[in-house]
Amino acid sequence: MQKQEIFDFINSNPVLYIATAEGDQPCVRAIALYKADESGILFHTGPVKDFYRQLVANPNVQICVYNQEQNIQVRVRGKVERVEDIALKDEIANHPSRTFMQKWKANCANPEDFYQMFSVFRLSDGIANVWTFESNFAPKQDVAL
Repeated sequence: MQKQEIFDFINSNPVLYIATAEGDQPCVRAIALYKADESGILFHTGPVKDFYRQLVANPNVQICVYNQEQNIQVRVRGKVERVEDIALKDEIANHPSRTFMQKWKANCANPEDFYQMFSVFRLSDGIANVWTFESNFAPKQDVAL
């Protein structure tokens, strides 16, 4: 797979399994992708969560995306950064996949409270590896994103 094919694969399989660390313990969870493109892989979480604290303390992560029907797994490793962009937060909150966020916004006394409820993270300049059963024993080929 080339870079654009990897972005297309990730966007078509929007459940990300993200590995972080807390101390010397690995932590993995599934989260919903917002989007993947040339700007990076974007997702969000709440600042009250352990996940958020782990990302801030150690921004090195690995993301895994799997499609069982195709038997393809894409893993992307790299560093995440917090993105403080109100326009991006509005875009996310207004996206059809994030209708649940409209209730959050409606319950806030002022917009700033809403924007503090979630943080956006971006993994840019990641390194991807594609795995299939057919390529199981072949050397890994890094694809720069």
